[in-house]
Amino acid sequence: MIKSTLALARHGQENGYAVPAVNVFDHVSLRAVVGAAVDHSSPLIVQVSVKTVREVGLTLMTEMFRAVASEAPVPLALHLDHCPDLAVARSVIHAGWSSLLLDMSASPLDEALRETAQIVELAHAAGLDVESEIENILGVEDGVGSNEAGNGYSIETLVDAAERTGADLLAPQLGTAHGVYKAPPILTPERAQNLVRLSGRPVVLHGGTGLTDQDFRRFIDAGVSKINISTAVKVSYVAGLRETLDGSTGATDPLRLLRAAGQSVRSEIGKHIKIFGSDGHASAAGAFGVTR
Repeated sequence: MIKSTLALARHGQENGYAVPAVNVFDHVSLRAVVGAAVDHSSPLIVQVSVKTVREVGLTLMTEMFRAVASEAPVPLALHLDHCPDLAVARSVIHAGWSSLLLDMSASPLDEALRETAQIVELAHAAGLDVESEIENILGVEDGVGSNEAGNGYSIETLVDAAERTGADLLAPQLGTAHGVYKAPPILTPERAQNLVRLSGRPVVLHGGTGLTDQDFRRFIDAGVSKINISTAVKVSYVAGLRETLDGSTGATDPLRLLRAAGQSVRSEIGKHIKIFGSDGHASAAGAFGVTR
């Protein structure tokens, strides 16, 4: 079932859980994360990076998702992650995805707001939701982002920006970073709580890989209702491949390798679903908007 990203996140917001938003990069990772959602009766947001769109191709990525989603008895959404490229953003709007994250965090505020408002208008006209990032979240993910601190704003500025652009979901700085942490992060769930309280919009946590169960719970209790997971998918995928290559006489069988990678990812995402508290919520299908 293909559903609205905003509706999924709002249901999480209203029911005290976070929807897993999981990055995929091929048919194996796609089927694995959807399989985990089915295992645990969880709504799920399938995310794709701009790098993956360019590598796999927009049409193939779209059709792979639709084929898998058509057979899945859980609510799913298809989301473009971290997109600073307006042309790619427009392409997924035309392709009928569920949503996109317009990443204007490297731009001056006036430019970021102007371009976000333009994309929001196009997306809403086509029935898509828009997640907005105008603050710099540390770390580089699939070639997008920076390891240097950049734009940061007050909660009041973020709320005003959301009102002016019409963005549906907000991705603020919360002390997390993309990739693997080299030192314990200084987390700020209170920013999420204040942003939810003042804007009413779902707040998204980026850089979730490496946080503890207690860290995730603090953010969810603060109102975060969409949590992005990317690095954990890549790590578990490669771990599954390595284990099979290192210990199997059938290591020359590509399908066996891919099956092992998929099983590893499916298990890992199942753990996140339980931590986020989204297990069992797929039954509320009527709360997730119109099927696309």
